[in-house]
Amino acid sequence: MFETFAALAQGMATSFKHLFMKPVTIQYPEEKRQVHERFKGRHVLNRYDNGLEKCIGCALCAAACPADAIFVEAAENSDDERYSPGERFASTYEINLLRCIFCGYCEDACPTEAITLEHNYELSFYDREGAIYTKDMLIVDVPVNGRSTPQPVEPGAFNRAIPEMEDPK
Repeated sequence: MFETFAALAQGMATSFKHLFMKPVTIQYPEEKRQVHERFKGRHVLNRYDNGLEKCIGCALCAAACPADAIFVEAAENSDDERYSPGERFASTYEINLLRCIFCGYCEDACPTEAITLEHNYELSFYDREGAIYTKDMLIVDVPVNGRSTPQPVEPGAFNRAIPEMEDPK
């Protein structure tokens, strides 16, 4: 009997203690929670400073994905229509976020650092088709001093998949 009363008193003391504590509620849409530096959120396809896409269509990210969530289809670049500095570019790039486990293996496997997992955690969709992010949804906007793709270039201007970019001085 005494043990029951002691347990009841301990439970009431815990409840009474929390009655005067400040609540830890975050008003979500107006106030966003700070994420840790190593947080892996939504995928982003990056560009070089001159506007060319970093993705060369090698599909190493798709090969490294344990959930088989990435689909990459490559096409050939030409000097009239140049998308990336290499011989090829990703004509189709899709990530199925219903399958993705946000492990970051795609980011580690990419030789050009084209795909990165950023800090955006607001991922919602209403149907399965909305969960498939295409290249247009993933690629970042054109830099201020760059141009959009495709862009015409001089023949032989890009002969390497990973160009040596000039330092802006």
